[in-house]
This record gives sequence, C-alpha cells and structure tokens, in this order.
Amino acid sequence: MAADRGAGADPASGAEAAALADRLKERIYATITMIAVVVGLSLGEVGALGAVATVVTTAVGLWLAAFVADQQAHRTVHRRFATGPELRRMLYVSSPLLSCAVGPAVLIALAALDVLSLHAALSAAAGVGVVSLFLWGCLGGLRMGGGTLTAVAAGLVDAVIGVAVALVKAAAGH
Repeated sequence: MAADRGAGADPASGAEAAALADRLKERIYATITMIAVVVGLSLGEVGALGAVATVVTTAVGLWLAAFVADQQAHRTVHRRFATGPELRRMLYVSSPLLSCAVGPAVLIALAALDVLSLHAALSAAAGVGVVSLFLWGCLGGLRMGGGTLTAVAAGLVDAVIGVAVALVKAAAGH
C-alpha cells in the first residue's frame, strides 16, 4: 500500500530501486577513484596524452573489473552465465564506471588545445568530482527527510570522506 511506504518514498519497485542504488554506488565509487587519479596526475609530470590515457585506462579497468566480478559472482551463485535482463542490469549498473572518465577527458582535451593548463584541467576535474559528492550527499539527506541544514551537513560529510579516501588512494599510487 502506498501509505505504508511513507511520505516522499520512491515509487520504484524493489528491483528497480536496488538497481538504482547499485548504479549510484558505482558512480560514487568511480567519482572517488577519478578524484584520486586526477590528483595523482596533477602531482606528477605528465602530458595531456598521458593524462587522458591514464583517465580512460582507469575507467575501462574499473568497468572491466566490476563486470568480471559481477559475472563471476552470478556464475557461482546461479551456476550459469548472466544473460538477457541479468546481463543488461549488470551493464546498466556498471556504466558509471565508464562515464566517470568523460568530464576529466574533456577537461584534459581542453588543456591539449591550450584552452587551459593541464594542471588547471586536472584541478577542475577533481573539483567537479568533489562537488558531485557534495550534491549526492545533499540529495541523500533530503531524501531521508532531513531539512536543508541536514542535507548540507550530509553533503559536507560525503565530500570530506570522498576527498580523504581519494587522497589516501592518490598517496598510495592508485
């Protein structure tokens, strides 16, 4: 019954909501990883071609690792390959791991065209990632029923945690 779901509840079915949650999880993970990559690149000596290759390779590597892990888990649990709707769900959920490279790649391309410096492009890419973590945190705070102050606090916490994780990954060379 709709009243049992609570005010402002997502009308998506359980399976749809689970797929959306899994997809958002992948987007957030990919964003944190990409922040670490662009911060690491900004601290080193790399050209635009090397930077874009690193960003794209990272995204493709993340996606392939997630896809292989999903397929292997499916085979282990269900004793068969994922096909049809199961395979489409895997691809849908993991696609943010690929799309996370678009923003940084565009900014790096602008640096290659001398529109801005490579350092500025990498810093902007990291900044956009941090802002997106903040906004997802705010949205989560609002969707949980918190007011504006709660949403901003949740956004700040998510952004700070994301930056901390990204800095640890960058320091570790990931």
